[in-house]
Amino acid sequence: MSDRETPPAEELDQAIDRSPYSGRYIALRVAIALLVIGVALFVQRTWLSDDSARDTFGAKVKKIDVESKLLDRTMPTRVVVPRRAPGKHRGLLVFLHGRGEDERSYLVDPMFEALADLRDRAPVVAFPYGGQSSYWHNRESGQWAAYVLSELIPKLIRRFDIAPRKIAIGGISMGGFGAFDIARLSPRRFCAVGGHSPAIWESASETADGAFDDAADFERNDIIAAAELTPSPYRSTRLWIDAGDDDPFLQGDKAFEDALTASGLDPVIRNGPGGHDSDYWNGNWRAYLGFYARALNNCRLSTRTTGARRPISEPAAAAGGDGG
Repeated sequence: MSDRETPPAEELDQAIDRSPYSGRYIALRVAIALLVIGVALFVQRTWLSDDSARDTFGAKVKKIDVESKLLDRTMPTRVVVPRRAPGKHRGLLVFLHGRGEDERSYLVDPMFEALADLRDRAPVVAFPYGGQSSYWHNRESGQWAAYVLSELIPKLIRRFDIAPRKIAIGGISMGGFGAFDIARLSPRRFCAVGGHSPAIWESASETADGAFDDAADFERNDIIAAAELTPSPYRSTRLWIDAGDDDPFLQGDKAFEDALTASGLDPVIRNGPGGHDSDYWNGNWRAYLGFYARALNNCRLSTRTTGARRPISEPAAAAGGDGG
């Protein structure tokens, strides 16, 4: 090969950096996506500061606080009770927010409208606060997953007359990862688990700053490895994964999807136009909430021909008490 045909080493490095499969390129796209989310969140928070300006389509928004012993702080949660929700034995969706967001971030018109369209099939939806970048897992900054399982959910069950066997968990971006990680810790507890543009990485070296404490923390919470286990912690649970075609996490999401299907599971997988941003998510609330409503309303059935799943187990003893 001639010198003309042999690219200099620095050109090779630049080509590798531009490759959509390189760790540095993925990290750059993730950083840009997080910046866009931060700007959108600032605008959204300004609008949400006036609760009376929001059309809830008849739903009531409750503000509750959980005095968390595990996190040693007061944790706020917004709970949306649909207008036509039954008086008792209600279904519950715990929906986890993304990085830099909070418990108010998804109180938006498309969500309320989609919830209202479900009429009497709509679940109660809880939007808890999970810190700026906790990624919803147990780590040095706190026992975030244990908080959801042992303190938040039990309080919601008592306060809103939730049927203990009709609970689903999902989330966006950081929250999507968190939903799958929390479900991993408590197999068969949830009727459904969903990740919407979930922030999933294949290796510790690819992760965003602050997502994990270190490589060991990543390994403890590697949901791709968990999906490959036999028996799978996600068995007997309806699963949903979606992302926009321009999402920087597509590679990690695909690896997780492949691990699930290789284990004999059948997740709902959706991809379409869009990026890692609120425009994409707000355009999909009807699909998201419809998925959870179907799973929750069929959760007590046991015949697979009806698309149902067996009831989820009672909260495991390892999850601890209800903690306030």
